[in-house]
Amino acid sequence: FCVLPSSSEGFGVAEKIVLLTFISAVILMAILGNLLVMVAVCRDRQLRKIKTNYFIVSLAFADLLVSVLVMPFGAIELVQDNWIYGEMFCLVRTSLDVLLTTASILHLCCISLDRYYAICCQPLVYRNKMTPLRIAVMLGGCWVIPTFISFLPIMQGWNSIGIIDLIQQRQFNKASNSTYCIFMVNKPYAITCSVVAFYIPFLLMVLAYYRIYITAREHARQIQVLQRAGTPADGRQHPPDQHSTHRMKTETKAAKTLCIIMGCFCLCWAPFFVTNIVDPFINYTVPGKLWTAFLWLGYINSGLNPFLYAFLNKSFRRAFLIILCCGDERYRRPSILGQTVPCSTTTINGSTHVLR
Repeated sequence: FCVLPSSSEGFGVAEKIVLLTFISAVILMAILGNLLVMVAVCRDRQLRKIKTNYFIVSLAFADLLVSVLVMPFGAIELVQDNWIYGEMFCLVRTSLDVLLTTASILHLCCISLDRYYAICCQPLVYRNKMTPLRIAVMLGGCWVIPTFISFLPIMQGWNSIGIIDLIQQRQFNKASNSTYCIFMVNKPYAITCSVVAFYIPFLLMVLAYYRIYITAREHARQIQVLQRAGTPADGRQHPPDQHSTHRMKTETKAAKTLCIIMGCFCLCWAPFFVTNIVDPFINYTVPGKLWTAFLWLGYINSGLNPFLYAFLNKSFRRAFLIILCCGDERYRRPSILGQTVPCSTTTINGSTHVLR
């Protein structure tokens, strides 16, 4: 994150109990979900063969670090209404916050680009684009780029140029004798950080998923055309081809899944990054509790990612069941040896199309 102000108003006892319960559930969900994703890919050879899963594992690792290194300290300060770990660790913790959450968002962007090349381009184009070297470069970029907006500027104090006096005023509460881990940013840093960490990845994700959605709709339409073209001359309508029907359902489900992914991403991150840019231009008047709500809404995304990118995938669900049920044979992949699928063809405009 690019701004991490504490709530100077404080919370009542009842509010703290509710907050602690909610925060504990979010942290536990994020830790268990992301660990399960990483273990599943490590143990399942079929999952390791899919290139997209390299991005999903790296994403799970980034979200796991957020839930272990960032969330607990934020929760402690929020409940205690005091920062007890010193100024240097405050800078380190804030730098990790910016680094890991930005890395998580960049991984989501890379996953969208990988799916775009896989679905919207020809298979040969995808193999040429997603080589092991390019995957390694993209993964490296997801971790290196955030360092230029996290540890480097924060440790050098670039984010506080021009607002040092305001930060010092908010770091100490003389009435309650409390200290806060305040992270406020000036206008140039707020704009730069928000553009790199959210707005550019968001734009790329919207374009990629829009093209994927259009392609999925087009595939479903083409399948319907092929089914109608395969109708016999006597005019009797045969039951829909099983393979084609399954393909159409898969394309429709993929399009709906993309809408869910983008909806959750926008819901979790848009409020924070919009406020992040607006706040410096309105003299930092956004209430502390509102900042806290937007901050933890963004953290929730790290707990949702395993469900959105893994639990909605049939292969991952099977791997999870095998892990959780101690290798129960009922959930293992059925053998495909000996299975044959009959094929029939139809001719459209002089070209032959395989229906099944």
